[in-house]
Formats: sequence, structure tokens, C-alpha cells
Amino acid sequence: MSFFSTPPSNAVGPPIMMPEKDIEVADPPGDSISSLAFSPQADYLAVGSWDNNVRIYDVGLRVPPQGKAMYGHEGPVMSVCWNKEGSKVFSGGADNAGRMFDVTTGQTQQVAQHDAPIRVVKWIESPQGNVLVSGSWDKTLKYWDLRTPNAVATVQLPERCYALDVQYPLMVVGTAERHIQVFSLTNPTTAFKSIQSPLKRQTRAISCFHTGGRYAIGSIEGRIAIQYIDEKDNDKNYSFKCHRQDQSQNVNVKDQSIVYTPYMAPSPPVVRPHPFPLSHRPPILIAYPSHAGSDGLIHFWDIDARTRLKSFAPAQSPVPATAFNRSGTIFAYAVSYDWSKGHASMVPGSPNKLMLHVCKDDEVKRKPMKR
Repeated sequence: MSFFSTPPSNAVGPPIMMPEKDIEVADPPGDSISSLAFSPQADYLAVGSWDNNVRIYDVGLRVPPQGKAMYGHEGPVMSVCWNKEGSKVFSGGADNAGRMFDVTTGQTQQVAQHDAPIRVVKWIESPQGNVLVSGSWDKTLKYWDLRTPNAVATVQLPERCYALDVQYPLMVVGTAERHIQVFSLTNPTTAFKSIQSPLKRQTRAISCFHTGGRYAIGSIEGRIAIQYIDEKDNDKNYSFKCHRQDQSQNVNVKDQSIVYTPYMAPSPPVVRPHPFPLSHRPPILIAYPSHAGSDGLIHFWDIDARTRLKSFAPAQSPVPATAFNRSGTIFAYAVSYDWSKGHASMVPGSPNKLMLHVCKDDEVKRKPMKR
């Protein structure tokens, strides 16, 4: 049966549900969730898991969320993404393979190969042609044209790839040992800028903004840094603490806190009429990137105003993966162990949930300026 044999969730139908509480999706993965990605064309959510599978759910708010398809890797799935048309899902895993699932035919094929686990896959739409990029722990980036079996280009990285994001023509890669490499995809085989991360600890997440020539870095020390591409904007770079619990009651004692890893989900660009007035919204989604952490907290931010728009604590467990849908009205997040403390801290019976939060106007409205 075709993936699209039933009407998509954004089709005309019953009124949209506006639940007061977050929605728990039935039949979640059987192990920790590693990656979430929404289709750019409909409210379909791809979910990668440590149980070696990729699941695709219809999470539109006209019908209850339901599973639509599933395919497998031979090892944990580390990353998932979609093509622009929403017709194909790509994934990379610890089996060193990149795979493609065609949602119209239900067929799966291998489209990428590395010598070590693939940490990130991203689809690149460009005037020169569309390709898949994969970043691996074998210290390489590879570009894949789906019409040919071999990589069309390979880029040597200074260390293992830990994070990667793309907003054409910008691509930013974070590796082990805090290396950050910035690429212009008009010349995708050579980094035009290489820096050491401004954060002191290992890079865990990178998000490129849709406007403004900037990107965000998250590290295991519980900080996020905002970095501008142009040297003339260096004075605008800044970082802030997040996901920490103070342990000391003595205000004169510093650094007495538990630090949690942040994970970031950039909000999508405004590409169609949005239910929230644009004049209310910060100018990057005009944008409210969010980040979640291994402390179970989620924050929405207005990065330009450097203010937090909303915080909520949906779980006492880590939130290792998050994603906004194409219009910014649905925020998906996973509640499961994130492996930040290793195998020994994996407690049997830990929660493993896939949740949907319906974004409300007051959660994303820009705060009035203080006079």
C-alpha cells in the first residue's frame, strides 16, 4: 500500500484539534530516539532511533497521530532528513550506511557508505543540483548524487563529525576537539573559514539560521554560542548559559552546578501564511529557535532580543531530539535517555516517548521592549 494512500493531514477535513496538553504519539520507537525531522510539505514526522529503525508518523492535528511507515538499518539510526518535495526520507546510522526511503513506493535503498558511523545526513537544494551530504566519524564529509553509486566528492575533516547543519549556501560542521568548519556550498569541497569553537567543551549541536549569516553552537558544558559569519560582525557574537542546576547556596561559590547538554531545533522560515501575526514574531522566523536539554527542560528564544520567550519542563528525563513543523505550529520532542552518561546510566524502564506540543500565540510573541 502506498504511503500516501490516505489523504495527508493537511487536507481539508475535520476542524484542527487544539489540545490543552501535549499529545503523546502512540507506538513510539522501542529504544532511545536520536533524531526528528518534519517533512517540508506536510505534517509527516521522521523519527530515528537506537532500535535500528526509522519510523514515519502522520502528526497533523486533524486526526490522531498515527504510524505510516518504517524501515531499518543494521545499527542505531543517528540522523534523519527529508528532501524538499517531501517524497524521500534519508537516514544515516551506526552501520556506516546512508539509506533512502521513497514514500510513494515504499522502497528502501542504500545511497551512502562510510568507514565509520554516519553522524549526520542533510539534503542540499542548490542551483548546481541536489545532493545528499553525510558527515561521519571516519573524519570525512561526502556528497552523494543519487543518480550515481559513488560519492561525487569527499572532504577530509580535522576530526570526527559531531554536528552539521545547512541553510543554502551556508553549511557549518562541528567536529571533535572543538573544530568548526564553515563552507559556502558554491565551493563545497573547501572550508572558507575554520575556527576553534568559542565554547570550552565538546560540540554537540549546530543550527544555521535562515537569515542573517549566523549559526548557533551547543556544547556539553551547558552553553550555546551565537556566531556571525562575517568578520565585521564579530562584536555581535555572544554565548549564554542554559540547562544548569545550581547546587550551592553560597553566592560567593562559583561553578557549583550540574551541567546538562543542550540540543537545538531551529524554527522554520516563514514560507506561507502563519496563524500567528508576523508583527508579533522575532525576526528570525522570523525566528524563535528552541533548545532542549538532558535536564528535561525546553526553551524558546528570541535570539535578536536575547530573551527567553517560553520555558517548560515536560519530563524529568532527557529531551534528546526536537523539531518544528514547516509552519511552526507543531513542536515535536522526544523523551528518552540520551546516552550522555554512558551505558551504565541506562536504567531499564526509562521513559521513551514521542510528544507533540501545539505552539500558542503567547509562547512565540515578541516581548515588548522595556523603556
